[in-house]
Amino acid sequence: MGYFVLGCLVLASLVFPSERRAVVAWVGASFKRRHRGRARVVPWLVLGSVLLVLPAAGVWWWGGGLQGGRHLEAFDDAALDDGNRHVAHLLQGEQLVPPPALPPEAFTTAEVEVVRPMLSTANRRWERMDEAFVQRVLMVFKVMKERHGYDMALLEGYRSPERQNLLAAQGAHVTNAGAWQSYHQHGLAADCAFLREGKLVISEKDPWAMRGYQLYGEVAEELGLTWGGRWRLMDFGHVEWRRNRK
Repeated sequence: MGYFVLGCLVLASLVFPSERRAVVAWVGASFKRRHRGRARVVPWLVLGSVLLVLPAAGVWWWGGGLQGGRHLEAFDDAALDDGNRHVAHLLQGEQLVPPPALPPEAFTTAEVEVVRPMLSTANRRWERMDEAFVQRVLMVFKVMKERHGYDMALLEGYRSPERQNLLAAQGAHVTNAGAWQSYHQHGLAADCAFLREGKLVISEKDPWAMRGYQLYGEVAEELGLTWGGRWRLMDFGHVEWRRNRK
């Protein structure tokens, strides 16, 4: 508030010259009326300077001061080196290949249609997504298989603006995002599920699948992805990469 008031006073003095002259005249008259004007003004100047310096000094101290600064680990991929060496190793250059595509009929079963309508027409071409994002999703698949024993499959990757609007028209229980409001349109989001005995298992009502989604979310977050299972409208199979989009 102090900075705001000070800024307003400075701006007013620049915009209104007559007011500035009046203030200068009033200050001059005050000095003449007070025999010890200077002695009274100096403490106020010191106090004002301290109040102005304190916020900046506080920010400097919180940032680490002379100790080299403070880092927000939640947005620092380097934190993965300490938290999970296996995942960090995966991020250091291993190029993974997408798994073989599932047959179309795997996405048209009655169980799948109930949970994910219109899934049969979804785009599952890995090459339509951002290449670096694809590597992170494939790393999630690899860790889920090696560490937890879950096989995973891609349900939908890139999504056109037209399809996004069609899904939004079905209601908030499907999606709240319209065209260009989803990372799917930028190739930076993917919906995934599990394979059990060659069949897709999507519903979180299945205890085995629900446990898998929780592990899937943990692994995805270790790799710097955002997991939809933490949203108010939970989307357990959804992950996205919130990097700067070009």
